[in-house]
Amino acid sequence: MWATAPLAFPWKLLGALRGPLGSLWGSLAPLLLWLRAALRLGLGWTHRGQGRQDGPEPEGAGEEEEGGGGPDGPLTPTSVNYHFTRQCNYKCGFCFHTAKTSFVLPLEEAQRGLRLLKEAGMEKVNFSGGEPFLRDRGEYLGRLVRFCKQELRLPSVSIVSNGSLIRERWFVKYGQYLDILAISCDSFNEDVNVLIGRGQGRLNHVENLRKLRRWCREYRVAFKINSVINRFNVDEDMRAHIQELNPVRWKVFQCLLIDGENAGDGALREAERFVISKEEFQSFLDRHRGVPCLVPECNDKMKDSYLILDEYMRFLNCREGRKDPSRSILDVGVEEAIKFSGFDEETFRKRGGKYVWSKADLKLDW
Repeated sequence: MWATAPLAFPWKLLGALRGPLGSLWGSLAPLLLWLRAALRLGLGWTHRGQGRQDGPEPEGAGEEEEGGGGPDGPLTPTSVNYHFTRQCNYKCGFCFHTAKTSFVLPLEEAQRGLRLLKEAGMEKVNFSGGEPFLRDRGEYLGRLVRFCKQELRLPSVSIVSNGSLIRERWFVKYGQYLDILAISCDSFNEDVNVLIGRGQGRLNHVENLRKLRRWCREYRVAFKINSVINRFNVDEDMRAHIQELNPVRWKVFQCLLIDGENAGDGALREAERFVISKEEFQSFLDRHRGVPCLVPECNDKMKDSYLILDEYMRFLNCREGRKDPSRSILDVGVEEAIKFSGFDEETFRKRGGKYVWSKADLKLDW
């Protein structure tokens, strides 16, 4: 009996203290959990580069996207659209990536991010804006293009531009490093272009398009046209013009509303008057069905099938009809940031997101 007393005593003591200890833990647990969350949030948002003070704090900072990796591991950023600037010299009424900031990453930081993307599996990068040639008259863009082709050896480097600021000397210096140049042209009626917002003084958008087509042929850059179909051009017949220009691809988009960008509170554009129905968009496609380079994309195809990086190198998630930014890949790496991107790899494949995109493989008649 006395031999068991030393063992029994501690259990009795714990039993007596169980109530007070439980109360103490119940009081401390919320505080400890709060401290843990605060530390994680603070560490996650520490920025190693410059300029973060200019930008808005990302939404969804403490959230983690479910299903980011999938059964086969993390998402692969095969094709990335890098909108490194939001500034533009045009005022397109339906624009869904508006000039909310004037920030542009230092060149070295942008290159570091692009290297991270290449290491994570990027094969194609598309530079866009805003207007990408606006920064340093295209010099910043040219150095990024050359870096991606010469240093990273990406199979495909492309640009989307309104074309108004491109000069022939840019092709002389950087054309050899560019695979595809896509020029935005929504109408072959100059009055309609001005109405949409693609007008700037005496520059004729359609005439400039033809000049750029000629330069692309001379400097061996694949030529592409992007058109946003909207209320003001939905009845237009563009077949003859497209066949004359003969782009490798004619990407035709349905006008898209993004909350906070071109619709809703805080938006810098009001695009509601440009919107067309699915049936109207389909009617436009039916009219141009015989154009071999036509690549149509309705809103359903666009929403989750693009990987979009903003000016801070944050992936933009459009699943909720707005652009919710992830953490920057410069802070947390590609694998972590891409979980919040909302990217659907299957939809990307189904819409033909991966195609013959290297000019070395296009075998074009320059």
